[in-house]
Amino acid sequence: MRFLAVLFFALGLAGASGAARAAHGYALWGDLKYPAGFSHFDYVNPQAPRGGQLRLVSNSRASTFDKYNPFTIKGSAPSYLSDLMFDTLLAGSLDETGSGYGLLAEDVSVAADGLSVVFKLRPQAKFHDGLPVLAQDVKHSFDTLMGPYTAPAYKTLLEDVAGLDVVDDRTVRYRFKKPNRELPLTVGGLPVFSRSWGMEAGKPKRFDQVVMDIPIGSGPYKVGPVRFGKDITYVRDPGYWARDLNVRRGMANFDQINVKIYKDNTARLEALKAGEFDLMRFFSAGDWARRVKGKRFDSGELVKGEFTHRLPSGYQSYVINTRRDKFKDVRVRQALGLAMDYEWMNRQLFYGAYQRVSGLFGNTDCQASGEPSEQELALLEPWRAQVVPAVFGPMAKPPRTDGDSSLRANLRRARDLLAAAGWTIQDGVLRNAKGQALEINYLDSNEGGARVVSPWARNLEKLGIKLNYRAVDFALYQQRLQRFEFDITTIAYGGTHSPGQEYADLFGSKAAVTEDSGNLTGISSEAVDDLISRMVAAKTKAQLLPACRSLERVIAHSHILIPQWSAPTHRMAYNQKRLARPEKMPPYVTGEVWALFTWWSR
Repeated sequence: MRFLAVLFFALGLAGASGAARAAHGYALWGDLKYPAGFSHFDYVNPQAPRGGQLRLVSNSRASTFDKYNPFTIKGSAPSYLSDLMFDTLLAGSLDETGSGYGLLAEDVSVAADGLSVVFKLRPQAKFHDGLPVLAQDVKHSFDTLMGPYTAPAYKTLLEDVAGLDVVDDRTVRYRFKKPNRELPLTVGGLPVFSRSWGMEAGKPKRFDQVVMDIPIGSGPYKVGPVRFGKDITYVRDPGYWARDLNVRRGMANFDQINVKIYKDNTARLEALKAGEFDLMRFFSAGDWARRVKGKRFDSGELVKGEFTHRLPSGYQSYVINTRRDKFKDVRVRQALGLAMDYEWMNRQLFYGAYQRVSGLFGNTDCQASGEPSEQELALLEPWRAQVVPAVFGPMAKPPRTDGDSSLRANLRRARDLLAAAGWTIQDGVLRNAKGQALEINYLDSNEGGARVVSPWARNLEKLGIKLNYRAVDFALYQQRLQRFEFDITTIAYGGTHSPGQEYADLFGSKAAVTEDSGNLTGISSEAVDDLISRMVAAKTKAQLLPACRSLERVIAHSHILIPQWSAPTHRMAYNQKRLARPEKMPPYVTGEVWALFTWWSR
């Protein structure tokens, strides 16, 4: 859940219908923007000069890294390693959704029955060590990712993959257990690495023991100089096999990408002002409004830019762990959400920079609104006894404290919900029938988060609820999330225009009992499982939309997530004297990835 998004870097999910056919790419609904033989993507500068250095700051919450293997469960890999070092069978376009074009694969062919997809590898594709990328390497990568030493999210994501066959040295066939619209591009987005990675004395090491072995990928960059605890440098492979390929033309323009590591946000900001690196994306509205200034900004060397995107808003949320007995009752969870005063926070803390998250699929066609449609009701009706009645009414909306609403009224409603659930105030403390106090521990890996949580904690205190803020080091934070050892935390879930099997990892019943899965809330519902399976099995957009909108309704009315906020722009400060960029940012990309792949050195 925390790193798989890299694998679907703008890739969509495709259905298989009609006769089998070979193609240069694959689209969700058969509407590829770029025709066969296109020269380059529209958002790149195909004449961009190559050379120079891009100096970035680590985007990881970990203070440093302790491995080079980004696929195993334990430890932290360097920022951007997966993006830069591993090519995939298909590459995404950043100015359209639900599409993938041949990268390692020159040809994609889906069977008429939708039960398999064949990829034919390009003969010029090669790894960093000069060896060709062969079908056996693709199979080795798939088998390894499905093995016991990688994150369980892979197993969930690829649950309907029956296996991978090596047809010949440059042809592989993925077999599926059932027709599944997303799987051709899901498997096309998996990283491919060499069978030689992790070899010792001619024998492969167990994958969880492949820790500091330098990855052998086929991407545009290799690991260069490293100063542990300080920085890592990626060096462009001068013999990169795909440098003139249409899906890579105008990209990977820097000779070196240096990623510096700082222990906290204040150190990062001061290092930017001092000119120690060239670009930094900002997530703090306070920093952006008040602290991004200094001599280099006054001179014009550093500039601030806000770049509008059309990415899904995602669903950054407070995550409630329903494995805890105190959170089993939906009325308790709903009451916690009523105590959050987002409108006050946006005015006082965020400088009006954010918009409220409203569901799983905000800013996409899957977003639910108003009353359920007839098609949605048909999907929901079999589960009427298992979901809250509100699911059959208007779509849930986060409570407000402006206009005709007020925090006082919300807190009164929260008090009534808690009382109905058996929680009453006794001597100023909210207790259940057993006399147990409702005390909540909030888990974070950053002390700075207390500033945002404190207003919510003060409002909960008015209900007799104590919220304790617990900041721990990143390694312990990660471990506790993997083991579901928390009450409440914050997760910034990425959105998608093409939801599919990944939602089984986030909300599926199997994932709820699988350690290190993405199902942090612990929700386990046959209704949710059914809606996800219908969403995955949809062969047309008309089938997809009722399924994903119904899922969004069930999740929202379950109150397992308390919606936070999202920004409609990427805020970045960058050195315009050292860096040049295309005029417009493609709409479906994050700021750092845009810079990594399409900017160049002056």
